[in-house]
Parts: sequence; structure tokens; C-alpha cells
Amino acid sequence: MKRLVKGLVGMSSLRDRDALDNALVQLVGEHSDTGMEAVRLVRIVGETIDPRCLTLTTWGGQSAVREQDMVWADWSLLPRLDAYPNRLAAVVQRTISCSNHAPFTAVFPIEQAPGVANLLVEIVSPQPLSASALATVESAVENYKNLLGMLDYGEKDALTELLNRKSFDGAFFKAAETEHLKLEEIEHERRTVARDAGHWLAVLDIDFFKRVNDNFGHLIGDEVLLLMARLMRSNFRFHDQLYRFGGEEFVILMRCPNAHDAHIALERLRTRVESHTFPQVGHITVSIGSTCLQKNDTPGAAFGRADKAVYYAKEHGRNQICSYEELVQSGALEQPKSESMDVDLF
Repeated sequence: MKRLVKGLVGMSSLRDRDALDNALVQLVGEHSDTGMEAVRLVRIVGETIDPRCLTLTTWGGQSAVREQDMVWADWSLLPRLDAYPNRLAAVVQRTISCSNHAPFTAVFPIEQAPGVANLLVEIVSPQPLSASALATVESAVENYKNLLGMLDYGEKDALTELLNRKSFDGAFFKAAETEHLKLEEIEHERRTVARDAGHWLAVLDIDFFKRVNDNFGHLIGDEVLLLMARLMRSNFRFHDQLYRFGGEEFVILMRCPNAHDAHIALERLRTRVESHTFPQVGHITVSIGSTCLQKNDTPGAAFGRADKAVYYAKEHGRNQICSYEELVQSGALEQPKSESMDVDLF
């Protein structure tokens, strides 16, 4: 019990989501009265009508190699939720689901939003978990859920619930670190990504947003921001990072195979916004500037490049997407001498 309490205290000190995920499965795996073969933390992703399972992290004993899926994996290649009856039951019933035959599994749902269980803790053990073990794991999972809620409170914009400026730098450097991963080290070969895949940063600004506030009031302006956040969520994939930096300025950090695919994703959002009817306001447009992450990049430098591109877009007609690299290449923007045009991704 003393080790369990110490483990819970250690979890409470963590402010990094990946570290918290790893601490949870390790805590559950190492502090049980029943020997466990594996503990997995699984996220349910993809379309509502065809949900898939993304393994965030796995504990399989101290000497085992930690297994996980790449967060940018194509969700359509991930295993289907309905291929795992206990996982499906836990999601649908929003309660613990246990198998009654070997290998014995117990699945604990985690609701990050009311009525939506999109995270699961799955335990595989040689024997069914005792009532005491189930209660212990349930307490650890509840503690983890509370800690996630605290992270969300500090890292999300209060109005739109997109990520906020405070959480951007950490996500940026994590994106940089992933570029160092060797593709041959990815265990599940069918889920690999293109060799030239990399990260793109885009800054989005709502055109003439001040007019919305001046003509319709700030409550309607806030509704426009909420609807903008909803359009962004529906446009991008589960692993793309969406931020509100303040006012009418939004930021997107996404992984794409190449610049062409990045532009397609941004153009899809631009046209959706342009065609959407906002209550009382009618139609609005957005200007977007993008840049690819460069070798030895920093959050400030990347944001500065994308910001220059969005400023150019607004100064030359608005309602368009401008790539910083293309603007420099065409001579429309002059590249500062301190910048390197080596755009090889890490």
C-alpha cells in the first residue's frame, strides 16, 4: 500500500501527458495483488461510425519493450474497436468490462467529456482480477482522470477549449523530437508514414473580425469563435494540434506527408469557413499563413514565418492561404539573412 500511495503522489507531480500516461500503466502493472501480463492505455479515435483503437502506451513488465502506436498513424489502418468485445462494452456501457475466460482482460473506461469514454485502460492477466485489485485500479484510473482534468484546465482556452498559447512550446519541441525517430524502428510496418513526412505550422486569422464585434456585440463574436473552433476540429485529424492564441488568431500544428497535402488540409478549412453561415453574422472568411518546420527550428522562429505569411495574405486580398517558403522563393517576401533556407526536416 505504501508503494501504491508513493506512486500516486509521483503521478500528481507530472505535468507532461506522455509521462502521465506511462506512469499510469506502470503504476497499475506494478502495484497489484494479481500478476499482470500487460497494461495498455488506449485512445478511441476515428469516425464515430467506425471507431479505431490507438495504443498510447503499454506496460509489459520492467524488462519489456514499451509498445505504442505512432500518434500520426492513419486511423483507418488501426484495429477496429468492435474487434475487441470488452473494449467495446466498456465504451458503450461506460463501466468496467471483464472477460470470463483466459486470457482474462479487464477494461476501465475514462470519460474525458460527459457521456464519452474515449480512453481505456486494458489489463491482461493470467487470472481474473480480484475485487480488491479492481478497486485499486479503479482508484488509480480516477486519479489519472482528475490529473488530466487539471492539465486541460491549464492548457486549454476557456472559451473554445482548443489548446492555449501556454501549451504550444512543449508540443512544438515534441514535434521536433519525433522527426529524429528512425522509420525502421517503428514496429508496426503497416502503420509507417511517408519518409518525407514532417510538421507544418499555420497561423489563421479571421478577416475583419473587429467588424463582427462592433456590429453584433462581443457575445456574437464569441459564438463565431466557438463555431470556428468546431469547424477546425472537424477539419483536422485527431493528432493535429489546434490552438487559440488570443482574439481571432488560431494556430495549427500538423503532420503531413508533404507541402501539397498540408495546403490541401488548410484549403479545405478555408472553403468550409467561407461557405458556412454564422448565425446573425452570415459569412466570414479567414486568411492563413503556413511554414514547414526547419532543422533546429524554434517556436518563435516558426511562428514568425507563418505570421509573416498570414500578414501578406491579409495585405493582398484576404481569404487565402500563403506559404512562407513559396513567398520567399517567388521574391514576394525577403528572407532575413539570419534565416536558413535549408528546409530539410530535422
